[in-house]
Amino acid sequence: MTEDHQKYKEQTLFQITWPLFIEITLHMSIGIIATLILSHYSDQAVAGVGVANQILNIFILLFTVTSIGATILIGQNLGAQQFDKARQLARSAFGFNFWIGMIVTVIVLLGNSIFLQFYHIEGEVFYFAKTFIQITSLSLFLEAISLALSAVIRSHGYTKEAMIVTVFMNLISIIGNIIAVTGIFGLPVTGVIGVGWSIVIARAFAVSAFLFLVYKKLALRLYVKDLFQMDRSNIWKLLEIGVPSAGENFSYQFSQIVITGFVSMIGDAALAARVYLINISMVCFLFAVAISQGTQLLVARYIGAKQFDRALQRGLKTLKIAMVISLLISLIIAFTGAPLLEVFTSDPNIIAIGLPVLWAIVFIEPGRAMNIVLMGSLKSTGDVRFPVAIGMISMWGIAVVFSYVFGIFFGLGLLGIWIAQGMDEWFRGIFALKRWLSKPWEHKKLIKSYSS
Repeated sequence: MTEDHQKYKEQTLFQITWPLFIEITLHMSIGIIATLILSHYSDQAVAGVGVANQILNIFILLFTVTSIGATILIGQNLGAQQFDKARQLARSAFGFNFWIGMIVTVIVLLGNSIFLQFYHIEGEVFYFAKTFIQITSLSLFLEAISLALSAVIRSHGYTKEAMIVTVFMNLISIIGNIIAVTGIFGLPVTGVIGVGWSIVIARAFAVSAFLFLVYKKLALRLYVKDLFQMDRSNIWKLLEIGVPSAGENFSYQFSQIVITGFVSMIGDAALAARVYLINISMVCFLFAVAISQGTQLLVARYIGAKQFDRALQRGLKTLKIAMVISLLISLIIAFTGAPLLEVFTSDPNIIAIGLPVLWAIVFIEPGRAMNIVLMGSLKSTGDVRFPVAIGMISMWGIAVVFSYVFGIFFGLGLLGIWIAQGMDEWFRGIFALKRWLSKPWEHKKLIKSYSS
């Protein structure tokens, strides 16, 4: 192994973030483009796939437990110049995610009907949701491996290479979606079935590409034996960081299931509008997500190298940038109004429901940016339990409770539900800012001097 492969790429925030921004944009665009294409096929298909994706995303969060832990621990070990330890963690993350992925694949395949019953959907919406989840669940173990390997690649600074993989993954998925819905080249229109299989093929490609990159860039060859000879101490370290870190995301997804149940009480038009609006709102916060992930990589290295003041200032600078950009983008979307919604649907009921929510997004996004940036930075310092505690209190005590109060009890519908979620984002963001300014790393160090 050469000395170059032992090191990581020294980069600025911009150098790390621009590939992440493009990658996340492309990753989010899979859902947006799939929704847009399916909207020309059937609004019921859009609603069904939207519900199915919520269920799948909850299980995919299980895989992020390891990838979050790997990103933080590998980054801190690289900053501390403990390169062999970083490589051991990479092998452990790969093996552990493989087995978790296999278990989850079986669970979702056997229990998808039970999970869908929580949403109280029926008819065509239920059929489309069940069809989509049955097909895409076959590739969940591939998604698990992909997330682990992607975390390893990014931790070493190869964000541009990870972006390229996502570009080709998206192309495969988009081409598959177009073929499935339009039946070009004389091929049969397969609808949701074809959309599902295109995702499976795209995930298979991603795993192959990441395996190649891990070997090519890091000189790290992964073997079958790595699936059976995982370092238990590494697994526990990954879980110690990853479980509480992912706990915030788990709480969010479960709270969204409950909130989706409230939306289904309002009607199918509101359910479809919510799917479209979620895809639109992604455009507002994708920059915040990208710059937050880039900041996480840098903060982890700074903490590992004991450059604490540098970590503090990096978080605050990122916060200001993210909030301003999110506000500007959300204002542009709100002023666009009906023409933007008409890109997705021609149903006047759905458009009428969605228009006021576009202005609620302006209120939400700066708070969401604060939450995303600072909660992510806190995790990189090792302060992983605070985001879970605040998240549990806020998501359930504010988002869920007030979604019902505003949306159902007071009859504000989808607008009331969006306002409640904005209150949640601002509450968590403000607490995260106070926590960041308290410099939690001064009383809690994550990285110790591990023996190689």
